[in-house]
Amino acid sequence: MIPNDADVCICLDLDELMEPGWRAIIEKLWQKDTTRLRYIYNWYIDEEGNPKITYYAEKIHSRHNCKWVNPVHEILNYDTEEKQIFTDELIVNHYPDRNKSRSSYLPLLELAVKENPENDRNVHYLGREYMYYEKYNEAIDTLIKHLHLKSSTWKDERCASMRFISRCYKALNRFDEAEMWLQKAITECPYLRDPLVEMAMLKYNLEDWPSLIEYGKKALTINHNEKTYINEVFSWDETINDLLSIAYYYTKDYDNAIKNAQLALNINPKNERIKKNLEMFQKAKESL
Repeated sequence: MIPNDADVCICLDLDELMEPGWRAIIEKLWQKDTTRLRYIYNWYIDEEGNPKITYYAEKIHSRHNCKWVNPVHEILNYDTEEKQIFTDELIVNHYPDRNKSRSSYLPLLELAVKENPENDRNVHYLGREYMYYEKYNEAIDTLIKHLHLKSSTWKDERCASMRFISRCYKALNRFDEAEMWLQKAITECPYLRDPLVEMAMLKYNLEDWPSLIEYGKKALTINHNEKTYINEVFSWDETINDLLSIAYYYTKDYDNAIKNAQLALNINPKNERIKKNLEMFQKAKESL
């Protein structure tokens, strides 16, 4: 339905907005042999307007030699070799309706995997969707299938499957398996915060304060945020310092408890629970 003389197509959902100046940026960067322009996509924006999950999206594309595939989470397949351009200048913001039902996703993902059981991306998405629906055993089986596929080579996504398997075991109160899969995730992607933070969260549930401190401190040594859809909000907000402050409090290291509570509040000054925690930590120190 697109005219043949079009050079560039932009696939934009109804809940997405391009920031002003987008056309001039595309015209400046686009070349005759460009197949795709990858741009900044702010998938999750908080109430203050701050981007919390950001990655490179790829739905600005050339008119010819490609087609859309998959019943849901559609992607482009090209008949020719691709030449992609990356830019941080062009920004698309996502403003989803949080009350919108996701009920259509699961059957469409099941259809996608039935049509192509070797598609690692869709198998991963299906396992994640089962997890969202609290179908934990189905999620575990599907995510393990994802890890065994020959095409499952992207480490960040493999790490996410391992983390999701751990979440399922955690929900089933099978904490040893939950920890085992998080250890696998950490080994898979030692450069990512996400598995370390999830391990700290698990240690919080188990009230293993020394281990929480160990993993929380390791997470804070990672300062590079990969721009992928795998990003977790809790890896880059106040969560780590909040968890550390609690762990230090229970190990009676009140100075570090106070320090981390203050750091957490610097990131999220509106968190009333952390404010109350800070007051409690300060009183505990004063009572010594």
